[in-house]
Amino acid sequence: MIVTPTGTVSVHPVERAIELLRDRYVFPERAEAATATLRQRLADGAYDGLDDSTLAERLTADLLDVCPDAHLWVRVRDERRATARASIRRVEILDGNVGYLDVRRISGSTGGGRAVVGAMELVSRTDALILDLRHNEGGSPDGVVLWSSYFLPAEPTHLNSIHDRVTGRTRQFWSLAWLSGERYLDRPLYVLTSDQTFSGAEDLCLNLKVRGRARLVGETTRGGANLATVLALTPTLEIAVPHAYSINPITGGNWEGTGIEPDLAVPAATAFDVAYAELREREPGAQEPPGH
Repeated sequence: MIVTPTGTVSVHPVERAIELLRDRYVFPERAEAATATLRQRLADGAYDGLDDSTLAERLTADLLDVCPDAHLWVRVRDERRATARASIRRVEILDGNVGYLDVRRISGSTGGGRAVVGAMELVSRTDALILDLRHNEGGSPDGVVLWSSYFLPAEPTHLNSIHDRVTGRTRQFWSLAWLSGERYLDRPLYVLTSDQTFSGAEDLCLNLKVRGRARLVGETTRGGANLATVLALTPTLEIAVPHAYSINPITGGNWEGTGIEPDLAVPAATAFDVAYAELREREPGAQEPPGH
């Protein structure tokens, strides 16, 4: 507990973090180990006199020592992060009638659906498509369903299941039988990856890879298959607590901590050039690709 200058009693941010982890963290046994570590560090005075930024860094480091989970962190709250970011950075039709989509975030089907529909319409008449997820750090499971549906047949396909510790329920995610626009089928699809491709973007990669629908080119992805909720510790600090995990219906597991290996491993910086060259190698006299 902390007594403020006005006499108000508030919960210490570390105690609040312990409470949230014990109640919500996806793996209860790891939560107990993490909270024991935090309690001992708190008793030892490891968090005394720290400013918000330093406290956030120290808490995150201590948590990851026990729970190596890329969705688990503490940071200083910044309202600017709530500002909507463009989910699709770039749409092009390249020489050779190859489509190119640079997708930076997997937006929810409600908020980002129009952008996905519009982008897929623009590339709908191309002979091949490059989907660039090298800078994509994830997003909404519903958005993953929408993107996946454009590259899979109309018959609904079980894509993923997510088990939530808080509710005790497992929700299944299936591809959509109806889309606003044409599906992109029977044409080459290349997906570019990097070690920063994360979370929902990895879900999309796995959906397409295990069904043989896409060729992944680049680097092994970052490896985050859990779902987290961001909660307040104090008016100026927040914590992301993973509370659910993915279960792929084909592999029976997920990509947490391991990432997804590409079909063709190359440095992320050269992944576009390699993919584009493969798509155009049958064309005599193909021009050099534009810079990406």
